[in-house]
Amino acid sequence: MKNKESLVHIIIYILLFIVTLSMLVPILNLFALSLTDPDLAKEVTGLTILPKGFSLDNYRVLLSNPQIMRSLFNSVFVTVIGTVLNLGLTIMAAYALTRPGLVGKRFFMIILIIVMVFEPGLIPEYLLIKRIGLIDTYSSVILYKALNVYYLIILMRFFEEVPEALIDAARIDGAGHLTILFRILIPLSKSSIATIGLFYGVFHWNEYFRASIYLNDSAKWPLQLVLRQFVVLNDTTSMLGANSLLSFDSASQLSYQALQAGTIMIAMVPILLIYPFILKNYTKGTMEGGIKE
Repeated sequence: MKNKESLVHIIIYILLFIVTLSMLVPILNLFALSLTDPDLAKEVTGLTILPKGFSLDNYRVLLSNPQIMRSLFNSVFVTVIGTVLNLGLTIMAAYALTRPGLVGKRFFMIILIIVMVFEPGLIPEYLLIKRIGLIDTYSSVILYKALNVYYLIILMRFFEEVPEALIDAARIDGAGHLTILFRILIPLSKSSIATIGLFYGVFHWNEYFRASIYLNDSAKWPLQLVLRQFVVLNDTTSMLGANSLLSFDSASQLSYQALQAGTIMIAMVPILLIYPFILKNYTKGTMEGGIKE
């Protein structure tokens, strides 16, 4: 029996190792290509995980591009403001909907579930954004899905697990709604809030579709939209500039694939740096509530 269990564990470890490799190798390959000497870029294959030679020319060209730096700032701005707004609305809505004395709670939940299941089409959404004057503004991408009903339901579940006796004791001591929310519910649910905040942040950081529809001014584009313009649409001119392409200077001699890899890494690294700080709370948050007593 023990031998059979050991064999099962070995198979699971092998499968997990293969899955991990399938995720890490493409990232390491892009990183290696972006750091490879431009003269050796053609020698980098799809399985290369170490740079051939070493050069920062790709990053030097990309980070000296005003559009890259401006779009990076736009992505950070949209992600931070959007995530704070998302968490604020989700926390307040979850608190209100978990209060026992709320009148019409069932009605509100039905409306929220209908909104979650039946999302509006893109054309009505565009007409609404245009009518309220949000076209070509950051608000058009920040306010989209300002409250995710699925995350709201998850947070409500955590708030409901807080013993009601603890809240009643706080009321007896004179605590109001804000005190109960900020000093009891939020501290006891910080793991779930951190997890939901991570989901919201990744959503905003990766959003490009609605930015491509609502943001006409390229100065307001987020990094993901610039990445799409360069990597998917092969717009070399916007990345290197027409002068570089015509003058055949060092920038124009760089590998196009290496520049694409560098752009992808610039878009990935900021959000990857956040994971180590939230991973502890993320793991804890996903496991809480799994045991019923």
